[in-house]
Amino acid sequence: MDHTLSATAPAPQMRRRPNGRMGRRRGGAFAVRAALALGVVVVLGMWWFTVPAGYAATPANALTSFGELAGMVGGFLVCAQVLLIARVPWFENAVGLDKLVSWHRSLGASVLFLIVAHVLFLVLGGELADRNPPWTEFVSILNSYPDMTTALVGTIAFLVVGLTSARLIRTKLSYEVWYWLHVTTYVSIFLTFLHQLSGGAHFVTQPVNRVLWLVLYLGTASAVLTWRFILPGLDAWRRRMRVAAVVPESEGVNSVWLTGPRVADLDVQAGNFLLFRFVSRGHLGTAHPYSVSAVPANGYLRITVGALGDHSSRLPHLRPGSLVFAEGPFGRFTADRASRPRILLVAGGAGIGPIRALTEELVRRGAQPVVLYRARSARHLALLGELQAMPGVTVIPLVGRRSELGYDPLAAEPLHRLIPDVHDWEAFICGPAGMADRVQASLRTLRMPKRFIHREELSMS
Repeated sequence: MDHTLSATAPAPQMRRRPNGRMGRRRGGAFAVRAALALGVVVVLGMWWFTVPAGYAATPANALTSFGELAGMVGGFLVCAQVLLIARVPWFENAVGLDKLVSWHRSLGASVLFLIVAHVLFLVLGGELADRNPPWTEFVSILNSYPDMTTALVGTIAFLVVGLTSARLIRTKLSYEVWYWLHVTTYVSIFLTFLHQLSGGAHFVTQPVNRVLWLVLYLGTASAVLTWRFILPGLDAWRRRMRVAAVVPESEGVNSVWLTGPRVADLDVQAGNFLLFRFVSRGHLGTAHPYSVSAVPANGYLRITVGALGDHSSRLPHLRPGSLVFAEGPFGRFTADRASRPRILLVAGGAGIGPIRALTEELVRRGAQPVVLYRARSARHLALLGELQAMPGVTVIPLVGRRSELGYDPLAAEPLHRLIPDVHDWEAFICGPAGMADRVQASLRTLRMPKRFIHREELSMS
């Protein structure tokens, strides 16, 4: 079959994104960046106005002073990093959760660098001053200042969490292990906070700095408790649901139908995801992000999930009637982002869930999207019949392993054969990270502007 598509025929006009909303987002992002920068400036001032006059008189003094500065800036950025994903309404409304999560990750590398610099500079400064070997100086610092043992435990925990966030390591960990490691971040912050006030040179004899630091950390803790735990917990209880049915869709992919009296109150859009916590054996310990494959209607909501880990592999064993709590919705993988009339949707694996919901919404808005559905075999084409039944939708299954086909159907040349003028289209991609990377690279090679390529990422971390 010849699947070559062109844009010579008139295309339906999609609703444009409101410029006012985008302008507010840009202004909000600037405001949040400015607030973070101002915070760093305040910390620099706290250090500068309390640093000894001879802070750089000798190499030992300079290293010690800069080690203290690294610790103070790192301590501030840890709070900033936590606040970015604490669900604070002002941050989310100003920037958007997707960008906040991205900033949270970016700050992680800076925090790790500053923590390491803090320890290293203090040890090297003490080594030069006392003429001790590094290990002896390290032990001396541990024994000379209060709360250093707890600070050491907290620092090690920080480093472990940071390393497990690296993409190479993260892909080898189950979501459950990664999640509980990150929960220890709150404990690590508490453990390292104690030594800052009891032994920090810029806090012990500086009441103004102590008060500012206490306000920073207590404010961060209050924000996390309020908007990450208490309010979401109450909201999840009010909007609690139950499992209505679990339906196999294809090999390794299952749909879970959920129902409840307030399902419609979730305000879910096609392409959104929620954090689901199932009150069932093997599920209660963690909340997992899953996209909706059918938005709420007639009291029901559906998610379609691939068996990719311990949690998702146990979903088929859920019993009807099991209690479910949901937090969200999250994500900006929605039809509101479409600003071109011709839409290309690319799905792979369990990514078919949000693509299916998004396709339905685009059709409702008058679009005629093209769906490229990548699968290893015909047995893995979940929800294919639903897509093909939607009016005006062109579905092109791309079935087979690359080794069997002899080429990659998502490479630039095959995509160009399918859609010669793809640079004039807009793309939504959802699937495994490797597949999404390939599609994005191919579209960029075919001159599709980056701002018209949207990817889904089911993450709150």
